[in-house]
Amino acid sequence: MRPFVIDTDTATDDAVALVMALTSSDIHVEAITVVAGNVGLEQTVQNALYTVELCGKPVPVYAGADRPLQAKLYTADIVHGKDGLGDIGLPLYGRLPAKGHAVDALLAAANKFRGELTLVTLGPLTNIALAIYLDPSFASKVKRCVVMGGAPDGVGNTTATAEFNIYVDPEAARIVVRSGMPVELVGWDMTLQHAMLTPAENQAIRAHDTE
Repeated sequence: MRPFVIDTDTATDDAVALVMALTSSDIHVEAITVVAGNVGLEQTVQNALYTVELCGKPVPVYAGADRPLQAKLYTADIVHGKDGLGDIGLPLYGRLPAKGHAVDALLAAANKFRGELTLVTLGPLTNIALAIYLDPSFASKVKRCVVMGGAPDGVGNTTATAEFNIYVDPEAARIVVRSGMPVELVGWDMTLQHAMLTPAENQAIRAHDTE
């Protein structure tokens, strides 16, 4: 089982990614750390907790940074809905995250699985940058850091050239990319080329009789 920590600003696409990881037979999700991004922190935490509950997995969810390092928080609720999960009436409230801060959870996981941990980031990189700031050796303890972010072909989804996760906290992204951590950027171009579902694929997914 590969040990994972997933850092997320849980909205629609992130929830799908969490379901994929939590139901995988070869991934152990040690923790889910949450950052403000697609929607505010309180809502992103509730969305992560709901997704974990839906999958029936006892994975701790930790609240992290509620704003970027320097800039004012820019959200994407116009895309994901005010609740981040499409405003379809899900009960996204009332659940309690694990005690402690997401950054401390990141540092603890890196120490526990030194040289083995896969870190997957699905939102702005604020929590990761703060972990590096508190303990620069954190970067060297992560085996693999897969970042959903960037627009290497220069075509963005937030401005003409900027991808959302990097745009929200570019200072954090700069810290992470320059930290020496083995970073793999999975950019917006990859989403457009490989992650868009056809109507037939959507229908096939909806046909599965599961929650």
